[in-house]
Amino acid sequence: MLFTSNIFLFLFLPLTLAGYFLLHKPYRNTFLLLMSLGFYAWGEPKFAIVMVSSILFNYACAMGIHYAGGRAALRKALLAFCIVANLGLLFVYKYLDFFISNVNRFGLSIPLQKILLPIGISFFTFQAMSYVIDVYRGDVAVQKKPQHVGLYIAFFPQLVAGPIVRYKDIEAQIITREVTFDRFSAGVQRFLVGFIKKVLLANNLALIADAAFALPDAERSVAYAWTGAIAYSLQILFDFAGYSDMAIGLGKMFGFTFLENFNYPYISKSISEFWRRWHMSLGQWFRDYVYFPLGGSRVKSAARVVFNLFVVWLLTGIWHGASWNFITWGLLYFVLIALEKVTGYPDKFKSAAAKTAYRAFTLLSVLLGWVLFRADGGAAALQYGLSMLGLAGNTISCGNMVMTLREYWPYLLFGLLCSTQLFKNAAARLSRSVSPVIRVAYSVGSVAAYAFGFLWAVSFLILGAHNPFIYFNF
Repeated sequence: MLFTSNIFLFLFLPLTLAGYFLLHKPYRNTFLLLMSLGFYAWGEPKFAIVMVSSILFNYACAMGIHYAGGRAALRKALLAFCIVANLGLLFVYKYLDFFISNVNRFGLSIPLQKILLPIGISFFTFQAMSYVIDVYRGDVAVQKKPQHVGLYIAFFPQLVAGPIVRYKDIEAQIITREVTFDRFSAGVQRFLVGFIKKVLLANNLALIADAAFALPDAERSVAYAWTGAIAYSLQILFDFAGYSDMAIGLGKMFGFTFLENFNYPYISKSISEFWRRWHMSLGQWFRDYVYFPLGGSRVKSAARVVFNLFVVWLLTGIWHGASWNFITWGLLYFVLIALEKVTGYPDKFKSAAAKTAYRAFTLLSVLLGWVLFRADGGAAALQYGLSMLGLAGNTISCGNMVMTLREYWPYLLFGLLCSTQLFKNAAARLSRSVSPVIRVAYSVGSVAAYAFGFLWAVSFLILGAHNPFIYFNF
């Protein structure tokens, strides 16, 4: 079930909100868990069995570690078993066929298993593991009620595409939380922001990107190749950030506060800063559960820092999917971030010109990284890059480029503006204006804008517009 589907907007969400607020507080968590499992089972009921099994298994592992007390060897054994089992689940569903296809290159003929991928398995598996690891470390108390662990792992707003929520961040909220009018209103507003980003921006930008990447290399002009790459860069931002906005907004409606997952990544001054702003919950997960345990940057040699970064970015690439494209993409960021870490640049730059040039380099690197991320294989990514350079026997411009700009220029322009802090800063100034007339006008105008944007987006859904979620694949 998609947040941007009519059945979610006009049936599931209203019923869930009504049931939640009509029930007495002691029953609300159980109700939310049941509705979350129903939400997950909507598309493929058998995957709900995988979800419930994951919940019960990780609950049992955490309880076992808790009751092991001071027996360090037993606690370590239980933790190791938990991690191996969770990663084994990921391997079977997500990477087994990729592994088989690569092994078969050495002359074997092992048949592919063609196992369907449960939606969001990488997200809920990482959440479940982080809970058990934190119990082992003593960062959180074990939760003895399985329905509370279940709600933490399966809560539908962040279930299938994040953000990856840490148990310690919502531990108290699972037990006690309040929904005030202001919090609920803020949740609705945040949900609408994400909904509009996804339906009006990401979905329309996807049409540009899909068309550009689908063209034969010689027919894709230089300008059209760059436009397609920029469109995809904006599409993946508003697709994923839009989902995170909706998840955070839905959480607020039920009294939960989730941490931010995106912070205007395309205004970054360096590659490292980009990854502090992009998919922040994933970056923090790898930092706390992989990078720091390896020693992080507090090690004796630069070579060890580079090794630690290599492990993190190799795993980051693998996490995103069973493809050499994703692995290469992760290793590309390893090289770029390792260079920044070892050399100290761009922090060492003194002149404004050098800093500006490096910011341009950062954006270009991210853009080319997304081409590798989007293309159907390494060869296709290379050919697309050659198209961008005019080295694929292609022209500078073409009719497709003209038609694309004529039809989609508002989405490209608005997408570029929304990827900056322009509207955020303008809204902050207007809301803090000393003039009460301006503040009232801003408030009324905001409500009207959200209502108009929502109705416009819903009209796209009613007409059956293109409506995929990229990160459901992960």
